[in-house]
Amino acid sequence: MKNIISKVLVAAAIIVGASSTSSFAQATATASASANIITPITIALVTNMNFGNIAVSPSSGGTVVLAPAGTRTFTGGVTLPATTGTVAAANFTVSGASGYTYAITLPTTATLSDGSSHTMGMSAFTSSPSGTGVLTGGSQTLTVGATLTVSAAQAPNAYTSSSAVPVTVNYN
Repeated sequence: MKNIISKVLVAAAIIVGASSTSSFAQATATASASANIITPITIALVTNMNFGNIAVSPSSGGTVVLAPAGTRTFTGGVTLPATTGTVAAANFTVSGASGYTYAITLPTTATLSDGSSHTMGMSAFTSSPSGTGVLTGGSQTLTVGATLTVSAAQAPNAYTSSSAVPVTVNYN
């Protein structure tokens, strides 16, 4: 009987020893986590857009194209008098993390009104830089122009945008 008990104990020890070696098939590693908060992107208006003085034919309308550089061209029955008035592309300062790129979103249309029943439409907005910009040194100047559509015999008056003309920037 002692011999059988000894054999059972030896067999049990071998089984326990064999099963403990299988625990070496597992390994663990650790990692750390980090984050870097960058400067938020901002846009600030420097100068409002102004198409300046415009003359229009009583029988034919046309357009005035204000380039981001602040230059104007015209088509159709529109002319640009020698007394230009104030002419300026919209000018913004975009600021944020140095070296980062950002996307520029321009409106598709906007309306100018004289506060009465007379309006003119703006469209074909363009910018410099166009589409994307780079925050070299943490800031960049963004200029915006557009095309103004003037009707034949447009009523003489001072016209302003009837609502805000949004220019949106965001990090790429």
